Amino acid sequence: MKIIIAAAGLSLIPMFGMTSTWDGADRHEVSRSQYEVLIGQCRYADSSHARSRCRTAVRTNYRVGSRDPNLDCRTYSSVTVCGTLHLSSGERACVRDSVARHLSFRRSEVECYAFQ
Repeated sequence: MKIIIAAAGLSLIPMFGMTSTWDGADRHEVSRSQYEVLIGQCRYADSSHARSRCRTAVRTNYRVGSRDPNLDCRTYSSVTVCGTLHLSSGERACVRDSVARHLSFRRSEVECYAFQ
């Protein structure tokens, strides 16, 4: 019974436009410009080790292909980032302080990641 319900649920996903470019066995497909943003945002990581880990994670998890309209990309203060940002404790504190000063969370996250 559980298998039937799970299969029925999975068959509804395309009906609601929730298709994904992730095929499970391969890396997540993104456009060339999205890939360049993902690699480029690694330069803002706190240390050379963190920058290296970031670039390795991008190369491991993404590949160039079709544009992914669901990839969360945003630009604030001339800095463009995509996906989830892995913030240091100092950057997280910066975000909390900025949000307390009525800056949006998304803007705070990008600016603290890039400039903190």
